[in-house]
Amino acid sequence: MARRKQTPIAGDGLSPLPSAPCSPSLVAALYVRADSIYKEMGLDCWDFERDARNWPGGMPCIAHPPCRAWGVLSHMANPRPGEHHCARIAVWQIRENGGVLEHPKGSKLWKDQSLPEVGERDRWGGWTMIVPQRWWGHPMMKETRLYIVGCEPRDVPEVPYTMEPATHAMGGKWLPDIKKRLGRDGVIREDARAGKVREGTPPAFAAWLVELARIIHRGNAIGDAPL
Repeated sequence: MARRKQTPIAGDGLSPLPSAPCSPSLVAALYVRADSIYKEMGLDCWDFERDARNWPGGMPCIAHPPCRAWGVLSHMANPRPGEHHCARIAVWQIRENGGVLEHPKGSKLWKDQSLPEVGERDRWGGWTMIVPQRWWGHPMMKETRLYIVGCEPRDVPEVPYTMEPATHAMGGKWLPDIKKRLGRDGVIREDARAGKVREGTPPAFAAWLVELARIIHRGNAIGDAPL
């Protein structure tokens, strides 16, 4: 059946095709910070100024859409006008071009866009992986959901599993007179609210996502869903 362009709405389908590697310069990084590590890695970066919603596609992408409107504390967030919709657009960009979308573990985007839970597949061949960024050197555990289209679970790059405890945390009880917190496990950790500790992407994690994206082929073209 001939493929046809469709409007990006949840429920339309893509047919994943075989993977083939590409160079970092043929990978796009969407919704990134102005000082993103990806800019040092030779990727086609789309920050707030370039506006990733206007990205034309044509290559695998790594998407970090704003998450404050989707997280467990979204009721306390004050997102910019239109920011909330960026994550929905990012889902479509991933499905159309292949790639990986990164969001917090507790993101409500999965329910909103009917994204697959761990162990499930959607009509685009997409699947979900949950990892702590601590494995790649983040000072917090920072458990993260990854929505992946175009790469089979068996083909993902090696994951650097570690049992080393986090050194920073957001939750827990304040200790008197010092910016440290007592976790529920009894471990004292630095407060992660200051600076870019909470928001930053560890360079090793960024490199791992780029390696994953290089495996993906843009054969995930828009069209009819597989029957």
